[in-house]
Amino acid sequence: MKILMVDDHRVVRHGVKLILAGEFPGAAVEEAGTAAEAIARVGERDQWDLVLLDLSLPDRSGLDALRDIKQLRPALPVLVLSMHPEAEFAVRVLRAGAAGYLTKQSAAEELVVAMRKVLAGGRYITAALAEQLAADLGAAGFRPAHELLSNREYQTMQLLAAGRTVNEIAAALALSPKTVSTYRTRVLAKLNIKSTVDLVRYALQHQLVE
Repeated sequence: MKILMVDDHRVVRHGVKLILAGEFPGAAVEEAGTAAEAIARVGERDQWDLVLLDLSLPDRSGLDALRDIKQLRPALPVLVLSMHPEAEFAVRVLRAGAAGYLTKQSAAEELVVAMRKVLAGGRYITAALAEQLAADLGAAGFRPAHELLSNREYQTMQLLAAGRTVNEIAAALALSPKTVSTYRTRVLAKLNIKSTVDLVRYALQHQLVE
């Protein structure tokens, strides 16, 4: 079994490898610290069994990395292991093709259970997320406005809500300030709000930022 662990923190990678060494004897766990490195590793071979992917990477968003990985290897299961609460990203990454979503606060046992299910060809969601999805289905098709945002618009919204400037967001997402401003305009329109202050309030109300 070959597993690719993608996370920019060596301590996290080391901790996960220790867990996997005890639960998956003989598994080869290789590491990548950036999105570019992960995509290169996935592209250079087709024998991977699973990718463990963080969303917060130094060069590009994990959402972008997920998209590129699924384009390269559509059948390769990707389990997202993130610091972000489920409410922020879980549904979005599942729609983007991830096989499951876990927070880094999850117990080691839950990680192992999730991996076994994903490796067996299934999808893994927590009980809390299952309840959320069931509630959404029971709401007569209602979808919160932020779920209508594209991935780039969603990333822009989160960074704006976190107090980042247009230039800072442009640097973080490798975009031009003009493009970021365009995304900001689209976000305000889709959320039906008029200012960044309103955007911050919306994000806090819907628990989209910490």
